[in-house]
Amino acid sequence: MSSENCSLKIMTNPRSILKKFEVRPLKRLGQSFLADRNITAKIVTISDVKSDDIVVEIGAGLGLMTAMIAGEAGKVVALEIDKKMVDILRKELKNLSNVEIVQTDVLRYDFSSACLECPSKKLKVIGNIPYSISSQILFRLIEFRDYISQATLMFQKEVAERILASPGTKKYGIPSVIASMYTKPSLEMTVPAGCFYPKPKVDSCVLRMTVRERPMFDIKNPDFFLKVVKTAFSKRRKTLLNNLKNSDLLNLYEKDIAGVLELLGIDSSRRGETLTVEEFCELSNALNPA
Repeated sequence: MSSENCSLKIMTNPRSILKKFEVRPLKRLGQSFLADRNITAKIVTISDVKSDDIVVEIGAGLGLMTAMIAGEAGKVVALEIDKKMVDILRKELKNLSNVEIVQTDVLRYDFSSACLECPSKKLKVIGNIPYSISSQILFRLIEFRDYISQATLMFQKEVAERILASPGTKKYGIPSVIASMYTKPSLEMTVPAGCFYPKPKVDSCVLRMTVRERPMFDIKNPDFFLKVVKTAFSKRRKTLLNNLKNSDLLNLYEKDIAGVLELLGIDSSRRGETLTVEEFCELSNALNPA
């Protein structure tokens, strides 16, 4: 049986699968399943999955999207932390030979392991991710950016807006800077809460994030760059200078930091939320030139 035929046979709705296996969604894991098949299909289309692609799906859940992806991709690595969901996946997707089901915490998963069979091929990542750890997942993916070409992810609308935010706005923050530095994020669609079961309290957005071949700007020390960004936003109401001088991560005196800011033409009374990605890069490189 072909993957496409299997996908058509498997496709149903979350309520019926949960009832069939006598399983209830776990609130502590933020389980809310996309019930609109048309939107699921659109997400796969947006991801531009090809027949030779290796796709890692985050939070495979009941396998509805997994089956659709499997109908297009060469291989799907379906990540799921909940054992009950894993059992359902193994039963519902047993006829799909190109699906590998992995019970794991996505924050501990080594994305490079999915490339072992084809080291020259970069992954595509797709997922309706748990909203409670969405920022952590974003940073995890960026950590493995050398192995990923693109990620198409469902975020809580508010988080998506933060990722896409511009300098000088209230929603501009750490995710905005880091996502822009390493990816090209774009808003693909907004998904109403009513498209999920159980229905969440918020709407969602699908972002497609194309990983840059090189960072937007030349960073000398990516780890230090992240520390600088986090420090600048540590207390949003404080000035950039105050946040930097009170950080034990930089190990610099106030006069040294003030001098660097002056040299870069950055007013020390500015707040972190006003700095562009380029200014953060320049500041990081100047504070830690090694």
